[in-house]
Amino acid sequence: METESEPYVRLATLRQLHRVVADLNTARSLADTLQTVVDGIVVGLGYELACVNLVRPDGDLVVAAFAGDPAAEALITGRVGSRASWERRLTMGECWDGLRFIPHTEGWVLLEDDVPQWHTDGPDPRFEDEWHPEDRLYAPMYASGGELLGVISVDRPRNGRRPGAWGREALQMYAFQAAIAISNARLRANMQRALVRLEREQQALRASEESFRQAFEYAPSGMAIAEMGGDQHGRLLRTNDALCRLLGRPASVLRRYSFSDLVHPEDIGTLLRTSAEGGRAELRLGRRDGTYVWVSLRNSVVADAADGPRFLLTHVEDIEERKRHELQLAHRASHDSLTGLPNSAELRARLGARLCRRPQSARASAIEALDAAYEGREVHGGHDGHEVRVEAGGAGEHGFQADGPDRYTASDPFDFPGAPTAPTDGPYDHHVHTVAPAADVDDGTKGLAVLFCDLDGFKSINDRFGHHTGDAVLIEVARRLTTGVRDGDTVARLGGDEFVVLADGLGAADAADLAVRLRNAIIPPIRVDGRAVRVGASFGIGWASCGMSADEVLRSADQRMYIEKRSRSKAHRRAG
Repeated sequence: METESEPYVRLATLRQLHRVVADLNTARSLADTLQTVVDGIVVGLGYELACVNLVRPDGDLVVAAFAGDPAAEALITGRVGSRASWERRLTMGECWDGLRFIPHTEGWVLLEDDVPQWHTDGPDPRFEDEWHPEDRLYAPMYASGGELLGVISVDRPRNGRRPGAWGREALQMYAFQAAIAISNARLRANMQRALVRLEREQQALRASEESFRQAFEYAPSGMAIAEMGGDQHGRLLRTNDALCRLLGRPASVLRRYSFSDLVHPEDIGTLLRTSAEGGRAELRLGRRDGTYVWVSLRNSVVADAADGPRFLLTHVEDIEERKRHELQLAHRASHDSLTGLPNSAELRARLGARLCRRPQSARASAIEALDAAYEGREVHGGHDGHEVRVEAGGAGEHGFQADGPDRYTASDPFDFPGAPTAPTDGPYDHHVHTVAPAADVDDGTKGLAVLFCDLDGFKSINDRFGHHTGDAVLIEVARRLTTGVRDGDTVARLGGDEFVVLADGLGAADAADLAVRLRNAIIPPIRVDGRAVRVGASFGIGWASCGMSADEVLRSADQRMYIEKRSRSKAHRRAG
């Protein structure tokens, strides 16, 4: 699934995977769900062909949905393969965690069995990991009880290669979510049939109520019935055992609450925005022990033909594991795998969040110039050292004119460099501008310091003792840097032996002291496999300021680091 070493590619894949998984829950029927499953593989996972083989009541598997090739779809959709042939396939080849890969060198024995299959033409592979036209990759789907629901078959990766670890994990997670979607689609179909019978078949009311009761009570996911309308709108009337176990509360206690009483305070808006009929939301519900669990709520209105809506039927699905998995994937995409620190992409994102394209000065001269404009007097010493003159004539009643490279005139009293932002609805209304302390004198200004750290002597350790020792040194340096900063500061690994520290609210002297403390923390010997090694560190201090990009800020700190490195002898840099 594309290059797996680039964090932004992983994030893009994760976003695409999140979108196609979300689509699984929007299908209104089992057939739509199955077609959405295969369409999501072709659109979001990078395969040209995909099909779902669904287990029938007699145990055999039927091709229930196909995507990617209309000719192949017409050829095999609806065809059946025996359970024995499928079980044989799912025990052959290579086991990739929850996936089963059968290379073409082993798959020739399957050409004559009764499993529906298509044949693709193409040249033999030129590389070891290149996809062969007769390679087979299967993703079994299991219900929560462990029974086989079906098998996803995929073919022809768009990049022409066998999926790597990232691609396998994405396909495995998608198969897990597809199994949940198929199970839920079946459950919703059963519930809908029960509700239709309740409305249309009054003569079979008792039988229909029993069917509904069993589907409700023994559903693998949480179910709840709540009042609809009136003063008690939303109050829980009935809950099944699965929901009671999920929330750790008995049914008698849950009847005292509504979902608005149980939802996490940050998710109350999501709950209120969820419509009654067909509404769906992902939010957190409170457990008895005070913790919260991520769930997916799906509402249906149980109506009476004569009296209108009677109560609300809510399906509560536990998605805690999926949310945890998403957070883990997002963390892995934004953090260095060796040290656990934020990586280069995450560092730039955090730094960029503090910057805007429009510089803002807090110097008193800008404010004085604004006051002078309304008083009709002359003020000298404007923004960035340029002279600001206020004249009674010129541009309207109050005109401004600056001498120097930034000469300008404006009738808007806010339209001059360094002026406070005018009260508009622009993108900077609520932005707190980041400013840098003066370079020549410590005037007490506090800013966002960017400390660029490059290790001295690290290459010789790597060359002499190997990458294992070098990795251990990097891990220990990362730990020492993290220990030496405040809780709100950021320590990131830029790459190789380069680290960056973001520390807000520091003056020039504070940043210099921090660099000294961090250098002194790095210098002590580091023990690796009974051997003591030492590295030094060179620090360059840059300052983030609005009007600069993240790359410009980092480049400034990097240049200062090299100036500081060259100013010391090699022996002094190594620090012993």
